[in-house]
Amino acid sequence: MKTIKISGMSCEHCVKAVTRVLMDVNGIENVTVSLEKNEASFDEVGSVDYDEVKRNIEDAGYGLES
Repeated sequence: MKTIKISGMSCEHCVKAVTRVLMDVNGIENVTVSLEKNEASFDEVGSVDYDEVKRNIEDAGYGLES
């Protein structure tokens, strides 16, 4: 399971939005987003394009922390 830090989330709507954009990335399944921890965890079931992950999160209005 891979975990990434997300910035800019403030409510359950944000959690749902981040979950949705991560589920749209090929190779990602079983997404869990924690508002309290400001992070998202997921299983990599194939090759994951992390540039796409970053772009999708930023396009949704959030940030990907390194």
